Amino acid sequence: MNIDLLRKITYVAALGGLALLVAGMLWGRGQRMASPQQYPQAGQGQQYPGGQYPQGQQYPGQNQPGGMQTPATTTAVNDNDFAKEAAEGGMAEVKLGQLAEDKGSSQAVKDFGKRMVDDHTAANEKLKTVASSENITLPGELSKKDQKTYDQLSKLSGEAFDRAYAKDMVRDHQHDIAAFKEEASGGQKAAIKDFASQTLPTLQEHLKLAREMERTVSGAKGSKAAGGGQ
Repeated sequence: MNIDLLRKITYVAALGGLALLVAGMLWGRGQRMASPQQYPQAGQGQQYPGGQYPQGQQYPGQNQPGGMQTPATTTAVNDNDFAKEAAEGGMAEVKLGQLAEDKGSSQAVKDFGKRMVDDHTAANEKLKTVASSENITLPGELSKKDQKTYDQLSKLSGEAFDRAYAKDMVRDHQHDIAAFKEEASGGQKAAIKDFASQTLPTLQEHLKLAREMERTVSGAKGSKAAGGGQ
């Protein structure tokens, strides 16, 4: 065979192989561009463990800590306002307790009233000391709301007074416990915060007793009504 002809055949074959290699590379690139990899959007039910893409890339979905979520915030408690409201509430408990001792027809109401006078008088004195150390001026008289409650109860007597007083004590102590819990967990002034924490168990015991008192006076009414119908 002619040597020049052999060289030409070899050269053409090499060019053909190179052309096939280039064509294969271009075809593969075209396939990747036509079908790009897609990651699921947040909320479509398909999630990566730990909220991350493969290779550690952050996934902007609902499970990513600190990603799209709003961080929880804690509302600061106004210690001065709490102390003033606690003082007003404490004075009201003492005055209403004295009223219960005087006007209550049930021994349960009289006993509860005395407990209110004793416990809240002690708590009020402690609060005065704490408030003084924090330069907080406490009110010296009932709030308008508490005065209105006192005036309304003072017009009642007998079982009507017992039921109204018991109902008010349950509602009032539920409110107080919520306020004291808030101060105990979110208070800024240590002395006021400690007062709330230390007084809270007493208020919780009062609520338990108030509910028992309410059941007692309500049950007494039902028994008398049933007896009168026989």
